Parts: sequence; structure tokens; C-alpha cells
Amino acid sequence: MSPHHHYVNAELPARTWYQPDSHPVHTLFRRSGANDGVTYASVGSPEWSKGFPADPASMQNMPQAWLDALHKAVSAGKIPDVPVTITPPGSNPTYPDGYDPMNHDVCSSTYQCRIEGDIWDGPEGYLSLSFDDGPLPPSPTLYKFLKEKGQHATHFYIGTNILQYPDCFEMAWENQDDIAVHTWTHPYMTTKTNEEVLAELGWTMQLIHNSTGGRVPKYWRPPYGDSDVRVRAIAKEVLGLTTVIWNQDTNDWSLSDPVPITSLDKIATQMHTWLTGSKKPGLIILEHELSNQSVQAFMDAWDLVVSNGWKTTSVAQMGDASAYQNSWNASGPVTQAKVGDLSVHPPPSQTAESTTSKPSPSSTDAKSSRPNNTSNKSSALHRDASSVTLGVVAPAAVAAAVYVLS
Repeated sequence: MSPHHHYVNAELPARTWYQPDSHPVHTLFRRSGANDGVTYASVGSPEWSKGFPADPASMQNMPQAWLDALHKAVSAGKIPDVPVTITPPGSNPTYPDGYDPMNHDVCSSTYQCRIEGDIWDGPEGYLSLSFDDGPLPPSPTLYKFLKEKGQHATHFYIGTNILQYPDCFEMAWENQDDIAVHTWTHPYMTTKTNEEVLAELGWTMQLIHNSTGGRVPKYWRPPYGDSDVRVRAIAKEVLGLTTVIWNQDTNDWSLSDPVPITSLDKIATQMHTWLTGSKKPGLIILEHELSNQSVQAFMDAWDLVVSNGWKTTSVAQMGDASAYQNSWNASGPVTQAKVGDLSVHPPPSQTAESTTSKPSPSSTDAKSSRPNNTSNKSSALHRDASSVTLGVVAPAAVAAAVYVLS
């Protein structure tokens, strides 16, 4: 079925609404730290949230430039023609007859098929830190702990959660942690049309861009680990995003469920096995800032990380590349760029210091049909972690024109 599109003018007005730097209004919008030279609304303010989607229909009111880039990539044959999946109750996403999720023409990460260039494993000897589903009320406990231990992590954020909990977002940003994409509403991404995939990623990127001094996210993690060659290509070819999965899973997302499938004791046992075991490849453990219990599970394991000699880094800073498409990290200079500008690069690296060490990631060049030998979570079990539905975002957040600051 052809998707219905309803477009609005999403171009920024000529910058006549900007005031001179000396104008008092700048005290309302100024952000600390390096940025791209553009003045952005303060995180949490009405101006900051203005124009972002409040319901599924308004998600499709994307900037025309994003849609043009998608259509160009499709016409150029860069987006594989893989059908969307369905998700029967209690089951993983299912493809139509004739489509094998382990075949290289589909290569579903839900079924543990690896696509060359995606990240599953960390550098040898490293525990690469990341947390999904924030920002949420349990997040500050995690952020305080990371800061006390002198650690930085990558937070794969849900766009609607950023709108709902801007203070938590600000706390992670002030800690100079790395911010990455976990979509706008936390859906099974292979069930979405090309345009819907674009909206889920693009709006989250835009909100992060506007909230971090103009930084364009470089990494995304699919909810439930659900991606394939089509979804991955839209993320990479249209928006410049690299897909990150994991090689160990705690199932900690279920700890706060009425009938959890794990426990703090079971996670402690898993952590002991992983952290006392081989350091090759390095660990990328799927963990969440979803509940007090999931945060506690990470903190409980920290002494094992230290005592077993693991080096640590943020997932977004594992390699020699930058944490953002146009900046090395949260403190370095920023090249001015729009979401979807694939030609952008960070400023020269010698002008910025990394917030963490940057070892090279390993096992990112696995063949596309190679299954992961470690346990991958069942995407059918992992519940939707988005704390806010689109319907509860204030209607005032939808404007006749979407203000995409760049």
C-alpha cells in the first residue's frame, strides 16, 4: 500500500529572526560548551520543543530535503527492495514467504545476521559502555554513578523521551557523554515503510542536533535489535548513521515487568561469566536505563569490571572515528551541518581532546550472512520502552512550519 504523505513547509525562514549577539534574548538560548555557531533554544523550553511531531501523522511532515534524499537513494538503487515485516503476537518480525532473514539479500539482525560495517563487537580488552531507552527518571542515578567512576557512555535515546525528560538529557550532556539515536517511538523498524523509517530516525537526530550545539548523531541502535539491509541502508545512505547492535544481552529491560524473564541474581551471574571470561572480542553488553533495577544491575557489576582489568570506553568512541558526524565529542569544535548532510566532517582531530580513549573496534567486517555466536535478545519479548506516546506531546508542539535549525 502506498503511504499517504502530507507535507508542510519545513524550510527555515531566512535568518531574519536572529538577533545580534548583544541582544538580551541570547541569554535565554545560550548553551555552554563548543557549538556550531548557531544559537539554539534552551533544552526544555517551549521554543525548543516547537515543531516536533505530536502524533503518527505529523511524523510524516518531514523536511522536504530528507524526503528528496530518500527518493534519490531509492532511485539510485541504494535502498534494497525488501518488504516490510509483520510482528505476530509473541513472535519475532516475520517476512513474507520467499524471504529468508538469514539470506544476504535480507540479513535481519533480529535473526543474528551481520551486515558488513555494522558494529556488534568491541575492541579486544574493552568493555564499551552504552545504555538504551533513556532519558527516564532512573537515568540520573546512572549518570551520577558514571561521573563518580570517571566513565563516559553512549546513550541511545528515544526522541519522545528527550521531550518528556529534558532535565535528564541535560544531565547526561553536561557529563559529556555521547548521545545517539534509538528512534522517535521505539518501533520494530522492519515493520515500517521507507518514509516511516526516515521519520523515526530523522526527527530523533534533529532533536539531538538542536540540543547539543548542532552535533549530528553518528550512531543508532534499532529497538529490539530489529533491522535489515533495507532499514540499515536508509540509516546509512540517507542520514549517515552507523548501526550498532551488541554481543551480550542481560535482558535487564524486563526487570520491572510484572513477570520478568530475568533477575538481578541471574544478571550478576551472567556478568561474572562475561567479565571473567575472554577479552576477545571486547564486550558490548545490551543494558538499559529503563528502571531502577536495570541501573542497579550495571552498578553491581562495576567492581568486576575493575578487578578483571577491563579497559572501558563509550561505544561511540570505540574507534578512531568521531562520536558525531560533525564533531569528535561533546567538548570539541563543531562543523555546522544539517541532518542528512553526508558530506560533513568533524574539524581536524588535533583541535579536540577525546573524552575517552579510542581503541579500534573489532569484528565489524563480518560477512553479511554470518550469525552471531553469542546470545541475542528475542525482539518479540522486549517490550516498548518509550515512556511517552506521541499523543501526549502538547498539541502546541506542532507548528504550521517545522523549524529545523541548522
